[in-house]
Amino acid sequence: MAAVPGILYVTMQPRDGLPIEQFHDWYNNEHGPTRLRLPFCENGFRYRANDLTGAKGSETTPEWMAIYDITDMAELTKEDYLRLRGPPVKTPREAETMAKIKVDRKLYDFVESRESKEFKRLEEVENEGQGNVMIAVFCEIHPGLEAKNELDKWYREEHIEMLSKVPGWLRTRRFITSSIDAGAPVEYLALHEYAPNNGLAGLEFKAATSTKWRNEIMANTVLNKRRRVYNLYYTFGPAPRHLAPNLSNWISTDPTSPVLTKTLSTSAVGANAGAIESFITTADGAVLPFRLEGSDDPNAPLIILDNSILVTYGIWDGFLKSFFSSPENKNYRVLRFNKRGRTSACGMKPITVDLLASDIIALLDMLRIKKAALVMGVSLGGATTLNVALKYPERVAAFISCDTNSSSPAGNSKAWGERIAMSEKESATASDSGEPIVGQELAEITVSRWFVKSSYDGAETEKKINEVKEMVATNSREGFKKSVEALFEYDLRPEMKGSKVKGMFLAGGGDGVLPKTMKDMAAEYGSDGAKFEIIENAGHLPMVEKPVEFARVVTGFLHH
Repeated sequence: MAAVPGILYVTMQPRDGLPIEQFHDWYNNEHGPTRLRLPFCENGFRYRANDLTGAKGSETTPEWMAIYDITDMAELTKEDYLRLRGPPVKTPREAETMAKIKVDRKLYDFVESRESKEFKRLEEVENEGQGNVMIAVFCEIHPGLEAKNELDKWYREEHIEMLSKVPGWLRTRRFITSSIDAGAPVEYLALHEYAPNNGLAGLEFKAATSTKWRNEIMANTVLNKRRRVYNLYYTFGPAPRHLAPNLSNWISTDPTSPVLTKTLSTSAVGANAGAIESFITTADGAVLPFRLEGSDDPNAPLIILDNSILVTYGIWDGFLKSFFSSPENKNYRVLRFNKRGRTSACGMKPITVDLLASDIIALLDMLRIKKAALVMGVSLGGATTLNVALKYPERVAAFISCDTNSSSPAGNSKAWGERIAMSEKESATASDSGEPIVGQELAEITVSRWFVKSSYDGAETEKKINEVKEMVATNSREGFKKSVEALFEYDLRPEMKGSKVKGMFLAGGGDGVLPKTMKDMAAEYGSDGAKFEIIENAGHLPMVEKPVEFARVVTGFLHH
C-alpha cells in the first residue's frame, strides 16, 4: 500500500497551575525529541499564536500549536509510535504535565502544495533562527463530491495563485482529515506560510480574500470556517537542548532507550542553567551519549569537547569547573560526548578520523547548531577536531588540538595491536552486564604513560588519575578494538597549509615528543602558522592534571 504523507497538528493551552517553565522544559526536552527520533517524523515545530490581540490564550483559542510532518500516516497506528503515548515510555512527569494542559490533537492527510522560490525548509540546520508566520484555515464543507471539487478548483485556479502575489508568501499546503482517523468529521486545512516581514496587511492580501469567487465558495460550499495566525516559536530536533535556570530533575523511563535522557536542575561544573544528558544515534547506528550545559541563551556560542580514546567525557570536569568560574565564560554552552568505541554500539562503518569528524557534525545537526564557536579535543579527539576544521570549515569558528599528531606515527598499528592482545588475554568482563571490557592490565600500562610522575601526589590529582584508570579499564573491549583503527593510518598534513580556521595547538610539557611535534604542527598550519601553548608539569591529558592552567589558556584563546 502506498505511503500517505500528512501531518500531526496539535494545539495546547496550559491551565492555571502549570508553570510556563515546566511546560517548555517538558515539551522541548522530553515530548518533542522523542517524536523526532522516529524515522517517519520528518520535522517538528512549535508555534505561538499572534492573533490573541493582547488577551490570554484559552481552551477555545489556545496559545500554542505544534505540527509534525509524517512520511506515512499509517505509522501513527503502529507500536513504534503508540508506545510513546503510554507507560513506561510516557513518564510520570509527562502524565502530570499533560493533565494540566488542554490538548486538541488532529491528523490530516496531504492534498497538495505550492511554494515560492524563496521558501526554505526550516528544519534544515542552516536555516535555524529564521522565522515564519503560519496562517491555518479550517473549513468544513457541504457533503458530496461536488462541494469538494468546487473547493479544490477555487484553491488551484484562483486563491493560491493570488496569495502567491502577497509579499512574503512562501508556501501553501492543503490537507484533509486523515483516513486513519475514521471517527473524526471531515475537515479541510490550509496552511499558508509567510516570511516575518510580509504583506498580510496589504492590498494583495485583501484582493486575494475578497474576490467574487471566494465569496461564492464561502456562501455556497463552506459550512464552517476558522482561522488562526501563529509565529514560529521553536524547532524540535532529535536531541534535547533546552537549558533553563529552572529545569526539572527528570529522567526518561523508556526501557528500550540506549541512554536514559536526564535533565538536571544544577550543573556540577558551575554553569548557570542546569544540564542535559542524552544521546544521538548516527546514520549508521552509533550511539553517542552527550552532556550539554552552560548558558540558557539558545543562541549562546557552543564549545564541543572531544575525548581521547578509552575515556569518558568526565575527563573535562576539572577544566569546566575552572572555565565556568570565570564570569567572562558564563555566556558559553559546552557539549561533551562519549565518542565511538566507548561502548560496543559504535556503528556499522569502519572508524576513521573522517568518520569521527562527521560525528561532530551529526551532533551539531541534531542539536540544531549552525556553527560551533570552538571544537577542542585531545589525543584522537585532537586529531578529530583538527580534521573537523579542515573538512567542515563552515561549521566551526575555531579549534584547539591537544596532545596529538597530524599523521599516524610509524608503528602505530603494531603497538595498538599488542595492546589489544593484552586486553584479550586478560579477558575482563563488566560486573553488571558481563560484556568484555579492556581490563586493569592495559589500563595500568596506558594510564602510567599519560601522566607525569609529580601528579602521583597521594592527593586530589592522583585521585583523578585513578578515575581515568577506571574509565580505561571499563571501556568496551569490542569498542576499543574498532575505534583504535582510527589511529592506524591517517594524514592531515596535506590539508593543513590551506586552512583558514583559527586554531591553536596545545601539549602537556611532559608528554614525550609531542610538545616538539605540536610546535611543528602549529608552524605548518595555515599561511601564517597557528598559536602553540605548553602546559607545564602535565602529560597526555593536561585538562586532568592542570585544569586551572588549561582553562586559563583556553579562555585567553577564546577572548583574544
